[in-house]
Amino acid sequence: MERFIQLVFDGIATGSIYSLVALAIVLIYRSTGLKNLAQGEMAMFSAFVAWQFHAWGLGIWLAAVLAIIASFIGGMALQRVIIRPVQDKSLLTVVIVTLGLFLAFNSLAGGIWGYIIKAFPPLFPSNVISMGAVRVPVANIGVFMVLVVLAGGLAMMFKFTKIGLAMRAVAYNMETSKLVGIRVNNVLMLGWGLACALGAAAGIFVAPKLFLDPFMMFGVLIYAIAAAAFGGLDSPFGAVLAGLIIGVVENLAGSYIGFIGSDLKILVPLFLIVVTLLFRPQGLLGHKYVVRV
Repeated sequence: MERFIQLVFDGIATGSIYSLVALAIVLIYRSTGLKNLAQGEMAMFSAFVAWQFHAWGLGIWLAAVLAIIASFIGGMALQRVIIRPVQDKSLLTVVIVTLGLFLAFNSLAGGIWGYIIKAFPPLFPSNVISMGAVRVPVANIGVFMVLVVLAGGLAMMFKFTKIGLAMRAVAYNMETSKLVGIRVNNVLMLGWGLACALGAAAGIFVAPKLFLDPFMMFGVLIYAIAAAAFGGLDSPFGAVLAGLIIGVVENLAGSYIGFIGSDLKILVPLFLIVVTLLFRPQGLLGHKYVVRV
């Protein structure tokens, strides 16, 4: 029983990382109606920026805050220069552009910082809380609390603020939003900026658990996309819940199902994506839209 509880706690810690990246994907989708394939690489690049600030002598928390601010500004600039010219084009065009951004950020990080693995300094103390035989690192609790705060803030923004309502309106119908006076381009810029900032936070909290290198977000992005699809692309709480479920289920499956082990845990999110698309395409907590003709 104690082993089971330990696996659940470890799975929640891993799932918190998936949920953070999934939140960024949901934010992009809910504010712009687009799916950003480059979200993981943008988060990775932001983690490198934070590492560079720290290497220049800044404290790790100050470096993280500055990297998040830089990511917010960079996200808005990215939307203005690269995304806006193609946002009215076909879905395939936008997908290809975000795929190009994926490759560009990966190559840029490798060109600037190289492909040698780097250690990212921890943001939380290395203490461990013991509950009998179950051990929970303080860092895991810290990441989970950050996730709760960000998810709650994001949900409240969408539900109770004018900016959040404007983002939802733009994602639902851009033309109608223009007619009622919403500055669509400004809303889209803000949405990209916030998503990049949220992705930066995810990358910075992922980096201490993994070694910092240009490929560190590949696996995380797959799980995050699964969490976003499983929980609902328009539901922040759905993304959080799904990320935690995936983290716990893959941990338990890897330990208790012999043929899965640590090598085939990737089957868990892929299986959940397929099942979700077959039986509930809008996700666990996503909204089902009905089109009347």
